[in-house]
Amino acid sequence: MNILFLSELFYPHGGGAELATYFYAKLLSEVGVNVVVITNRFAGEQECSKRKNLVVYRMPLFENNTGVKYSILRRFDILFSSFMKKLMKWADVIYIPRLWYSMIPVAKVFKKPVIVHVHDYTPVCPLAVLYDSSKRTVCENKYICSARCIYQFERNKNSNLTESFFSVFLNLFANRLFKIFIEQADAILCVSKAQRDILSKRLPQISHKTQVIYNPLPDLSPIDINGDDFGYFGGLNLLKGFGVLYDALAFLNDPTIKVHVTGLLHMAEKTMTSSHVNIIFHKKLEYDDQEGFYKRIRGVIFPTIVPEPLPYVTAEAILRAKIVIASRIGGIPEQVRGCKGVFLFEAGDHHALAGILRYVKDLDKESLLDLGFQNREAFIKNFNNEATINEFLDITSHLI
Repeated sequence: MNILFLSELFYPHGGGAELATYFYAKLLSEVGVNVVVITNRFAGEQECSKRKNLVVYRMPLFENNTGVKYSILRRFDILFSSFMKKLMKWADVIYIPRLWYSMIPVAKVFKKPVIVHVHDYTPVCPLAVLYDSSKRTVCENKYICSARCIYQFERNKNSNLTESFFSVFLNLFANRLFKIFIEQADAILCVSKAQRDILSKRLPQISHKTQVIYNPLPDLSPIDINGDDFGYFGGLNLLKGFGVLYDALAFLNDPTIKVHVTGLLHMAEKTMTSSHVNIIFHKKLEYDDQEGFYKRIRGVIFPTIVPEPLPYVTAEAILRAKIVIASRIGGIPEQVRGCKGVFLFEAGDHHALAGILRYVKDLDKESLLDLGFQNREAFIKNFNNEATINEFLDITSHLI
């Protein structure tokens, strides 16, 4: 079987969706599937890399990660190039794991089946997060996206007035196109039942094409506890819950509860210490730095206020045999089912988060390790890569 991956970003670039795409490409190639990936080429990268059945072609699609959604839509030269036509003829299935939806009608010209993998809420939300920044709550608009929400989202990022209005126009226009394109897909993969239910409710015309496959998992080993601190991987992003975390720490008024915050760009290590909070900021961790970071923490905090479909941060923490404190929202309850060392609270409730932080802080090391390993054991029973790849291949075989 030949599968063509069209992914504008590919690991190590991007986030969880790109990591999942990398795992799919790697695991499929290892079971004998021929995989070709088309992605962007950044400075210093090879134009082509090959490993057994996996070939990655890197092309100059755009200069940086900003505005990828719009940049990729206007690359008609790539869409109709002889190179792309050759790959379209070669492929048995076209797989689109991110935002390259403009390739769907092109694939249909070549009469190729298309699988779209949705890792967020892009088909129903131009901002992909399903959160109304103007109302500070999960979006309840079923059919029409609020221009006010997009505008407020941009202003929260410190965009100027012109940039904010331009973003409103582009996002609303692109969202209309995405809905038209995705309806032409043959199969639409969701990463959790919670995500599928939301997409099906808001875009019922695609519900009969949606299927749930849980994302592949990294091969991570348990890590011992050599510290008493907590870890949070969301940077200063309010949607990831930094505001909720800060309010919880301020409410506790206990600087002995130390939290390491990672994910900040262009920032060296910096400590914020006062009579209320004790936070140490770090830049985004490279993979090789994660083991040392996990040794310093007793638990991972994920206080997101948006309905995350299936976050990798919780999965990786559980595989590392750590306590997890997370919001009860989106696909998280589904993801952590049966994990006794995962403590959930209602999204945005900083008082509840504060209570859990206090409780976990007082646990001894033996209890922390026991709960962490119980998490890992339950999680591995619920998810495994072999089942994920078999489900994926079953879908592709029915499309060919």
